[in-house]
Amino acid sequence: MPIKKSAKKALRQSKKRGLANLKKKNAAKGIIKKIEKLIAAKKVEEAKKLIPLAYKAVDKAAKTGVIKKNAASRKKSRLMKMFN
Repeated sequence: MPIKKSAKKALRQSKKRGLANLKKKNAAKGIIKKIEKLIAAKKVEEAKKLIPLAYKAVDKAAKTGVIKKNAASRKKSRLMKMFN
């Protein structure tokens, strides 16, 4: 456990940021999995409606540094490749 006051605060901040990062990462992964399931079930129109949400979630994760920029591009590219 941290002893100094600043170390205690740093621990609180890192926990809070870690939860926020996890939430963003899970949001991106979850929406991509939904789209994959819909495509596998041949529900293309429903999947098409979710693509902008997936792009938004992936871009937000990349913007805040949860995932890297190239990883976000790769995810979006593979998503569209699967869709087409």
